[in-house]
Amino acid sequence: MEKLKLIRPETAYADDIAAYRKEFLDAGDSMDGTGPLRRIEDPLEYIEACKDYEDPEKVPENRVPSTQFLYVREEDSRIVGMIQVRHRFNDYLEKYAGHIGYSVRPTERRKGYAKAMLEAALPFCKELGIEKVLITCDDGNIGSEKTILHNGGVYESTVYEEDEKVYIKRFWIEL
Repeated sequence: MEKLKLIRPETAYADDIAAYRKEFLDAGDSMDGTGPLRRIEDPLEYIEACKDYEDPEKVPENRVPSTQFLYVREEDSRIVGMIQVRHRFNDYLEKYAGHIGYSVRPTERRKGYAKAMLEAALPFCKELGIEKVLITCDDGNIGSEKTILHNGGVYESTVYEEDEKVYIKRFWIEL
């Protein structure tokens, strides 16, 4: 398989971060696991915001410390996915979103990137001291469910998220 790597957002990827964002907006797709990317148009501002999310002193109110990663294909330095690891829960994350959110660029889907990206992020969770990772997906998102199951996810329950009016499946991965 191709060589891919998880890296924190940095200025060398600013143009591709902007292109990643645009691709999702053009597709009308959700940007799961991208942190504040939907609301921040300027990629340099986004990179700084990601750094702030890592610092418990700077993390925005009603958010938790988290680490943002880009999943980059080495041969062409293209961002194929993004994954966010939340260091702890707030009430919403504990019920609906979990420790990890991720997305794969619409033009790069169905190539196994999500499975590999999630697998690559799990050791970082362990480094943070997380022993059981909660990960969720919308009911009916077969690709995401397969990704979670491939990485050892064990189904726990399905909950209804009132604001989004969607059923969400909850899975746990033991590290």
